[in-house]
Amino acid sequence: MEEIKIFAPATVANLSCGFDVLGCCLQNVGDEMLLKKNDLNQLRITKITGADLPMEIHKNVAGVAVLALLDRLGSKQGFDIEIDKKIRSGSGIGSSAASSAGAVYAVNKLLDDPFTNNELIEFAMQGELLASGNAHADNVAPALLGGFSLVRSYDPLEILGLPAPSEIRMVVLHPMIEIKTRDSRSIIKQNVTLASAIAQWGNLGAFVSALYTNDYKLMGRSLHDAIVEPVRSILIPYFDELKKLALDNGALGFGISGSGPSVFAMCQGDSAAEEVKAGYLNFLQDKEVGFELHVSEINKTGIRIL
Repeated sequence: MEEIKIFAPATVANLSCGFDVLGCCLQNVGDEMLLKKNDLNQLRITKITGADLPMEIHKNVAGVAVLALLDRLGSKQGFDIEIDKKIRSGSGIGSSAASSAGAVYAVNKLLDDPFTNNELIEFAMQGELLASGNAHADNVAPALLGGFSLVRSYDPLEILGLPAPSEIRMVVLHPMIEIKTRDSRSIIKQNVTLASAIAQWGNLGAFVSALYTNDYKLMGRSLHDAIVEPVRSILIPYFDELKKLALDNGALGFGISGSGPSVFAMCQGDSAAEEVKAGYLNFLQDKEVGFELHVSEINKTGIRIL
């Protein structure tokens, strides 16, 4: 192949109980990217639509991710990258991860798949490092692998794919404000109490078990965050009201998507998801804050070729 067009999906990371280690892939929200080989031995970003982002390779998350891949291969092959951003920057649903993961996925395909999708995660993480100052994998992993992903270890890097029960629906509300991941990370406490840590890893273990057993009620009980949410939630308009509304309308659980400001309500089935969506629309109709609202199944395959 000389060129390839791909869909790079949005993701929800942390999922309350799994800060920096747990994430899932959304079905119908994402960027489109077109990558072409060139004969110039240069990596170039030639077009970006939908967002005002750097065109310089070393300042763009897609650029630094691809550079890491090419450096590992020792390849001088040139590529032109076009990005049509449909995930808003700073929205909390993996905008930088989509660009990073999508770029390395596409280049890998154009080079006849020297790496597995799991191996591509390491390169995509370099884009996250540029964007947030931290090379986390809880967005890029589900974008590349689909479904739910668990980061068992960062050193050495080990990512586990988890099952995605078919009835899960994610209602994602994005208030139209921007919170940079780097800024949102800066307010998190660096030390936690033993009691909070015990509660958090208990919930994480239970959530993983619930994915394997299709225990939706257990999923809901496990979507609890006593460490990060209390700090980050103050940055999000109407957070407490939205959480109560989601749970009152039948959501399994509610939390911050990534670093925010997006929030997610995990639901069982279409009917519950539509109830939550309708509740949000009714609540926000007279509020002075713009928003985007997405209802999505779990994307079980990740990035796809268009």
